[in-house]
Amino acid sequence: MRRIGRFELRRLLGKSDRTMLWLAADPSAGQEVMLTMPRAAPVGLAAATSWTMGVRRAARLDHPNLAPVLEVGMHENWPFVAVARSVGIPLDEWLQAHPPTSADEVAGWIADALRGLSFAHEGGVAHLDLQLQSLVVNEHGRVRVMALAAAGETVAPGTTAEASRGLDPAQLRAQRDAAERDVIACGLLLHQLLATEPPLGVADTMRVIGRMAPHGREFVRLPWTLRWPVNDALRAIVNRSTAGQPRLRYRSARTLLDALDGWRAAGAGDDGGPVALLLDRVRRVGHLPAAPGLSSRVHGVGRLEGQRTDDIANQILPDLGLSFELLRTLNSAQVQGSQMGGSGPVLTLSRAVALIGVNGVEHAASALRPWPGALEGAAADALAALMERVRLAGLVAQALRPPGYDPEAAYLVAVLQNLGRLMVRYHFADAAEQIQQLLRSAKEPAAAHDGESAEPMLGEEAASFTVLGVDIGLLGAAMARHWGFGAELQHMIRRLPLDTPARKPDGDGDVLRIVGSAANEAVDAFSELPAERLAGALNHMAVRYGRVLNVDARGLADALRRAREQLRSEQPAEED
Repeated sequence: MRRIGRFELRRLLGKSDRTMLWLAADPSAGQEVMLTMPRAAPVGLAAATSWTMGVRRAARLDHPNLAPVLEVGMHENWPFVAVARSVGIPLDEWLQAHPPTSADEVAGWIADALRGLSFAHEGGVAHLDLQLQSLVVNEHGRVRVMALAAAGETVAPGTTAEASRGLDPAQLRAQRDAAERDVIACGLLLHQLLATEPPLGVADTMRVIGRMAPHGREFVRLPWTLRWPVNDALRAIVNRSTAGQPRLRYRSARTLLDALDGWRAAGAGDDGGPVALLLDRVRRVGHLPAAPGLSSRVHGVGRLEGQRTDDIANQILPDLGLSFELLRTLNSAQVQGSQMGGSGPVLTLSRAVALIGVNGVEHAASALRPWPGALEGAAADALAALMERVRLAGLVAQALRPPGYDPEAAYLVAVLQNLGRLMVRYHFADAAEQIQQLLRSAKEPAAAHDGESAEPMLGEEAASFTVLGVDIGLLGAAMARHWGFGAELQHMIRRLPLDTPARKPDGDGDVLRIVGSAANEAVDAFSELPAERLAGALNHMAVRYGRVLNVDARGLADALRRAREQLRSEQPAEED
């Protein structure tokens, strides 16, 4: 019988190009163990010492999703790391007796692995050869990562003391690159588990990574025909993790974990994940801060008491935080059976002022945090820029509205169609920046990045899926429900999908929804496209909306021009 020291090798459980996993018996302890060993023994004492240092450092990490190490040893120049068989069964073996029943179960396994890897990466340790057999499953179906750093050296032989302490820049870069390969390997394993076959027909994740950009030109995307339904959000997460353009991939285990956790929580309802986090933050810091100059704005409203409600509304409209607070107050009161006059949702601030008076406006203003609320620095600047863009969409909607429709209603519906964007930018500033970076990277020509593969353009919805696990629009809808908006208003503030034609409206609510969608698409095109492509985008929009709104490309361009002039003409309020 073959032996490694006191361990009796029973059978090979799995192997890759870099490591092998053996089931072994430990007669002295009367238990079975799993031994992970490199496929090639270290050459020389320095290499063997380096391997042992790296694996022992990894073995000291303690986390629920890392398999505890029983022993790190060496026998006749063959190093090994031992884990008790009682810890769990390798995932590839587990699958033979316990095939997964849903995409959520598969995502849960990878999320467990990512929790352990994230902890390890933060401690400066990477796995280096993550395979299905590297993940062990216990009797409760929870996953742990086994044999960190067993595939090779974490500190190259002959390096300085600074490098061994993780202070050398080259060593730090190597650790970062190794951690990123672990994250890609997680994406490949998620792909394999969902597709029930390995990507590129190759089970060894490190070999597949070597064939992807920037090393190779192979293209890995989740197939459309799968055992279980996989929605657009999970598909976007999987495909981003193996993106043909390295700059689009997840750079850390934590970001991929956040996306998977968000997706799983969204599938389970609104009791967890990004929606629950958003509602919790809204309760603590409010939905949005007031715009700069709140005190002078409220004072101006007070001076207009007894005047036309339109004049008072015009003082409030530029302040999105105050506008939203008034709409929330009025529309939630109606849903709760306290309708204060009229019928249908309150869609104008003029009507809101008529219902609650100047005192009501002052009370609503007192509930808001002054600018910039919970943000500061660049994050506050980014929110201010988004608010200006959203207001521009509202002004474009006023210019595009058909005759007979209230300009305030058109403005506010267009603005509320950006509710999700605003909530993410204020409450999840880091995630919002990730989404914007993804969109900017996706727009760069792939040819500018050597070795990258061309792939479909990443849109805002897909980028949101890959960062938050949910669509930005879903967060806006959750906020609208939380405010008590009725079904009619919720329908109006949901933008038309870009792949859905604008059909003849069924009523006034549909008209306002279409007007807002057209305005937002025009502003998105103006804000995001190079000048030479704007005319083409407006022509496309004219085909999409022309018959319904009686507008052509010239009319869209004119609406944009007038809205921009109006926005520029407004004097910025002085900060409080």
